[in-house]
Amino acid sequence: MSLLPTLEEQIFRARAELRMGLAVAVDGWIAASVETLRPDRLAAMRALGPAVLAITARRAETLKARAYDGELARIEIPADADLGWMRAVADPSADMMTPLKGPFQTARGGDSAPHLAAIMLAKSARLLPAMLMVRAPAPDGMPTLPARAVIDTLAAEAVLHPVAAARLPLEASEQSRLHIFRPEDGGIEHYAVEIGDPSRDTAPLVRLHSACFTGDVLGSLKCDCGPQLHAALSTMGGAGEGVLLYLNQEGRGIGLANKMRAYALQNQGFDTVEANHRLGFEDDERDFRIGAEMLREMGFSAVRLMTNNPRKVAMLQSHGIDVVERVPLILPANRFNRDYLATKAEKSGHLL
Repeated sequence: MSLLPTLEEQIFRARAELRMGLAVAVDGWIAASVETLRPDRLAAMRALGPAVLAITARRAETLKARAYDGELARIEIPADADLGWMRAVADPSADMMTPLKGPFQTARGGDSAPHLAAIMLAKSARLLPAMLMVRAPAPDGMPTLPARAVIDTLAAEAVLHPVAAARLPLEASEQSRLHIFRPEDGGIEHYAVEIGDPSRDTAPLVRLHSACFTGDVLGSLKCDCGPQLHAALSTMGGAGEGVLLYLNQEGRGIGLANKMRAYALQNQGFDTVEANHRLGFEDDERDFRIGAEMLREMGFSAVRLMTNNPRKVAMLQSHGIDVVERVPLILPANRFNRDYLATKAEKSGHLL
């Protein structure tokens, strides 16, 4: 058995390095996150040659920059552009203050796989999807990641393993157990709350709930997450059994920092989907396949799913979990989340 890191472990290491402001090597390119890059490292990268800024097609659309590569655009960086200019291009929170950032020259032709791999690394690190890239060989000691393998690995279903479980009496039910699942790639852990002793031969109530610090913990009125969490647990407690899967995919999978950026954009008048697009993300970046794997690991093959989101039903069905019933989880709106709920129904297909 080799003591050297596998590709998956190198990818996890690369995510951590990007968050610290370090650069990584991807198929002949040096890449760094615009969000975390330091000025001295920017200077070192630009000394290697001409640089481009890789952004998603969603962000490019906002900037009126041509995306010749389908999912992304490669913006040619002017010689006099500093880190402030790059961050203004990457982060839409200041779009209203610095509206005149173009026109942009975008590259076309050649292999854009390294740029796509870099963008996917940024997203998986919960950073803004904007990467400074320079074509140059990797310095001594810096491993080179193969772009296509990075893309395939990050797009693949995560492999999870149960690592611990214990009884945990809850307000909703004293007969509860908390299970912890850890991804093989070293990513963040996910949790399953098992209420009572649900039979593996029937279809218990199940809720796929994505983490929402602002709603679940702080009681935010901007969303319905906290009320849905507590209503699901209360319903399961009343039924005497159920499973709540708590997936650590804050902000529809973009992370809490980007979620706050999206909130700032919503305060400017954009809805939740528009805000995600301006940041460079898709409507929803969550991976619900995680929930299907957790259920399989726990021995469940059929469920009654508590959700208003048809996408969750389709995902579980397509990954071997029979959804015998969709149980609506509709709660009263308030003046702060009324527009948010309307957008979920109109643009995300939620049945509200």
